[in-house]
Amino acid sequence: MAASSSWASLALQLVPRAILNPRLAVDLSRLLWSFRRRGWWRHFPFLPLPDREYMRWRMYTAYGDERAVPSAEEVIGFARWRRETMHL
Repeated sequence: MAASSSWASLALQLVPRAILNPRLAVDLSRLLWSFRRRGWWRHFPFLPLPDREYMRWRMYTAYGDERAVPSAEEVIGFARWRRETMHL
């Protein structure tokens, strides 16, 4: 499970990798877009961010702990898997 301790540190690990690898940048962008909250434009901060409750549920079903934060390698692997398997 979590090598990173927070979602912010996870983002700080993923951004440089995405800058250096455009294919990864596309995969991560599509992944982030798929997790956006419905009606995100109606709620401050008006960004397409995931719903907290949904992310808690996703982390609970994946790791058995709603406070879990996946490692950068797990997120990259999932983003690539989505592209290769689901053709997204």
